Amino acid sequence: MTGSGNGRYGGWTTRHFPTTLTLRAATAFVSACLVTGCGVIPGATGGSRDPVTVMTWAPEGTRATNMPGMPAMAQAYARWVNSRGGIDGHELRVLTCNERNDPAGAAACARRAAEEGAVAVVGSYSQQGRAFMAPLEAAGIPYIGGYGVSDDEFTSYLSYPVNGGQPALLAGNGMQLAEACERVSLVRPDSVTGDNLPHLLNSGLAQRHHRMAADIPAAEDAGEYAAAARQSRKRAGEEGGCVTAALGERTANFFDSFRRLPSDGREVRVSSVLGSVDQPLVDRTGGANGPFEGAYITGWYPEAGDPAWAPMRQVIREHAFGDNRIDPADAGVQTTWIAYTVLRQVIEALRTEEITASQVSHALDRGVEVDTGGLTPKLRWRYEDMLGTPGFPRIVNRDVTFQVVRQGRLVAQKKGFVDTGATLREARSL
Repeated sequence: MTGSGNGRYGGWTTRHFPTTLTLRAATAFVSACLVTGCGVIPGATGGSRDPVTVMTWAPEGTRATNMPGMPAMAQAYARWVNSRGGIDGHELRVLTCNERNDPAGAAACARRAAEEGAVAVVGSYSQQGRAFMAPLEAAGIPYIGGYGVSDDEFTSYLSYPVNGGQPALLAGNGMQLAEACERVSLVRPDSVTGDNLPHLLNSGLAQRHHRMAADIPAAEDAGEYAAAARQSRKRAGEEGGCVTAALGERTANFFDSFRRLPSDGREVRVSSVLGSVDQPLVDRTGGANGPFEGAYITGWYPEAGDPAWAPMRQVIREHAFGDNRIDPADAGVQTTWIAYTVLRQVIEALRTEEITASQVSHALDRGVEVDTGGLTPKLRWRYEDMLGTPGFPRIVNRDVTFQVVRQGRLVAQKKGFVDTGATLREARSL
C-alpha cells in the first residue's frame, strides 16, 4: 500500500547536531509513519512507489460474444502482484469496464480510462476498434494485448498486440485444412469484421494450392443456424469436405444446428478457431460424444494442458477465489495473462518512481523484449519486428498452433508453432 505525504523527514546538517531529544522525536515519527503510512522511508521498497492504474475491458451480458473472464483475470493478476509488493514497488490498480459489444460502450470505456489516469489498456476484448482507438490515441494511452478481433489493433501506432489476432487464426486455419480437406465451407459473421475472414482463410488454403472456400455469411447473434448449416454442408462437396465456423460465442449454436441436420450419408469434418471453440465449449457440448470430437482447431497459444500455463493456473487457484468467470482454458483469459506479463516486464524495465502512459509506449517502441515463458515467441514491437503488410502492419507474433479434439480434449495436432507470416503477406493479393 502507498501512503500520503512526500516521504521526506528532513536531515541533520553540520550546523545542527542532533540532541537526545530530537533523536527520540525522530524515532517516534518514523515509527508512527511505519504504522500509519504517512510517507515513504528513503531506501524502502515494496509499495513505496506511485501506484499504476490500468484498465481491462470486455463485453459482458450481451447477445453476441461475451468475455467476462478477461476483466476477472486482470483483477486476479492484480491481487497476485500486489501480494508480492506490486510491480517493482508499484501497486497495480485495475479498472474494469463493460464495453457491451457496442461502439458507444467501447468509446465510453476508453474515455473513462483517460479520465482516471490509466497508463495502459491491457488484455481487453472489443470489436469496436474505430470507437475506442481514437480516444486512446488522443490521451496517449497504449493498448497492450488486445484480443485481436479489430483491424485497428494492427494499425494504430499505440497498439501492441501479443498475438496475430483473427488474421493469423484464419490464415492458419486455411493452412491446417488444406492438408486434410477436399473442399471447405466457411461460416462467418455477416459484418464488416467478418467480411475480411474469407480472404484470410483462402490465403492459407492457397499455400497448398487448394481451391477457395465457399463463403457463407450468417448473423452473429442468431439463436439457430439451420439454413447456414444446410448450405455449408452442401457446399463442402461429396467427399472429404470440411466446414469451418468463426462466429465467436455463437459458434456453438451453429454446430448444434449442423449436428441436427438429417443424415445424408456423407462425412463432413468440422473445424474452427480458438475463441470460437475452446476446451470449455467442448466440455459443455458433450466432450468426446459432442459435435467437436475430431474437429480441427487453430489457436494462438499452446494447448491448455501445456506446462507453460502452470504459473497462470497457480495464480488463478490462489487469487481468483473460486471466480467461475475465469477458466484457464479460455483464450480470452490466456490473452489477458500474457498481456499483463508484458505490462509487468515493461514496468520492471523502466525502474522509475512514477509510471506514465508515454513512458510505457516509449519503452515498447524502443524495443523492450518480453519473455512469456514459451506461451508465445519473445515479443518486441520495434519497427523491424513488425509484419508490415497492409491491413495489419503491427503484427509481431505471426505464430499459431494446430490442435485437434481427441477423446474430448484439445491436444496438439502438430507440435510447436506454425509461422503464418508469408501467408498473411499474400492475403491482400487474393
